[in-house]
Parts: sequence; C-alpha cells; structure tokens
Amino acid sequence: MRRLFWLAAGLAAGATGAILSARWARRQAERASPVRLAREARDGLLDLSKRVAESIEEGKRAMREREEEVRSSLERGPAGRRA
Repeated sequence: MRRLFWLAAGLAAGATGAILSARWARRQAERASPVRLAREARDGLLDLSKRVAESIEEGKRAMREREEEVRSSLERGPAGRRA
C-alpha cells in the first residue's frame, strides 16, 4: 500500500512539474518573439523621442527667459537705470 501511495505521489509530482515547466517555457518563448521584441523597441523609441522633444522645448523656453533677462538688464544700463 505504501509503495502504491509513493508511486502515485511521484507520478503526480512529475506530471505537475512537466506541465508547469512546459507553461513556463511557452511564456518565455512568447516573450522573446520577434513581434513582441519589435513592439517593445518601437515603444521605447517613441518614448525616447517624446522625452527628447520635451527636453528641447524646455531648453528653448529657458533660453527665451534668459534672453529676456539679458535684454532687460541691457536696457536699464550699468547703474540699473533706463538708458
């Protein structure tokens, strides 16, 4: 009776392990599919281009602000009075 129990337990553990490892292998293969990798690369590039565009706009805004500061300081003259 004991041998039969351990035989059944071993078979069940082996079948469970085989099913779980097959599912894991299938998920890993899907994650590494060319279509998915291309989609992730495209999304990454789109995000990068968005961040670069935002950085450029921020730089332009800062440049305009600084230019206004310099122009206003030049208009006032060295003593801080209007020329």
